Amino acid sequence: MRVTTMAELGSLIREERLRQKLTQTDLAGISGVGITFISQLENGKETAEMGRVIRVLTMLGIDLYAERRS
Repeated sequence: MRVTTMAELGSLIREERLRQKLTQTDLAGISGVGITFISQLENGKETAEMGRVIRVLTMLGIDLYAERRS
């Protein structure tokens, strides 16, 4: 899945969290971030700190790839 917006990333995170039967509290705890951050991330907040975003993705088993456009 190609993700191009924070809203798409938030939806991906929410879907995977629910698939793994985790609450936002569960995910926040295992990711080392706050519940508010998880909520804002799932709702596509544009100012999410990338370091914390990557920790959440890692805990969910989602790899993040970047490629250069020509």
